[in-house]
Amino acid sequence: MTLAVRCSQLCKRYDNKLEAVKGLELEVHAGECFGLLGPNGAGKTTTIEILEGLLEPTSGVVEILGRRWGTDDRELRELLGICLQETKLPEKLTVLEILQLFRSFYATGQEPAAIMQKVALSEKAQTWVTKLSGGQKQRLAVACALVGNPRILFLDEPTTGLDPQSRRQLWDIVREFKQNGGTVMLTTHYMDEAERLCDRVAIVDQGRVIALGTPAELIAGLGGEHVVEFTLDGGNGLPIAEVSGLRSVRSARWEGECYSLNVGEPHIAIPALIHTVRDRGLSLAGLTTRHASLEDVFVTLTGRHLRDQ
Repeated sequence: MTLAVRCSQLCKRYDNKLEAVKGLELEVHAGECFGLLGPNGAGKTTTIEILEGLLEPTSGVVEILGRRWGTDDRELRELLGICLQETKLPEKLTVLEILQLFRSFYATGQEPAAIMQKVALSEKAQTWVTKLSGGQKQRLAVACALVGNPRILFLDEPTTGLDPQSRRQLWDIVREFKQNGGTVMLTTHYMDEAERLCDRVAIVDQGRVIALGTPAELIAGLGGEHVVEFTLDGGNGLPIAEVSGLRSVRSARWEGECYSLNVGEPHIAIPALIHTVRDRGLSLAGLTTRHASLEDVFVTLTGRHLRDQ
């Protein structure tokens, strides 16, 4: 497959001490939506900013569409659309004026009117930025990234803080861009977002890729497609080793107030669990089942949740 992004042995150190990225290896195929996941401080934003040309790496190789920063800068800027974690736009310009301004930065691109229609902002064309809602401002930031008709779209946590409707509107924009042949590189703390949008994801922790694959592949790697979570009256009364040995249980962990089991067949694991609890003279305070998610993959690999600070 054609590579849109490649980085090899990528490192970034600050003041020659703090190593934010540690020999990171990554390949993103043209035409895919690729997710970069991990907790705050994992190195996601640093990696994205290096790929965008906003930061210089300490060492390593970075190629974007076969080109490199330092030699092909002007050409690369024409090919990339960038939406940062937080975008500050002039508050006393209208939506149309903002898009006209950003369109002027590129040799070729799309008409502002067409972009406004894509991001559902046509009715706000003459509205000042300061009068927009949070979701409308974020859609405008994405519109600014799209107006140059890029081949790669970088989105750094684009839906953080948005209401569910605004999040889904942005999902539709990402899907349309990808359907038209574009490549998307996305960072997010929302696992449902990654599972719905991304063809492949890389989980990053402490500056390194610790897992890579499709969401389905990573979840299957847990050994069980289902999660059973339960609490006991009186707290922790069962050894993890005993719970792990129950029929159809692939792995188990204790998470502060509850047990979490990855299981292959809930209809086998749950009766075995109930039988064990009763034999111990204990009682269940609560029990739920759900499908395994990327959150479970990350917790299993690192012992932390993706939204841990």
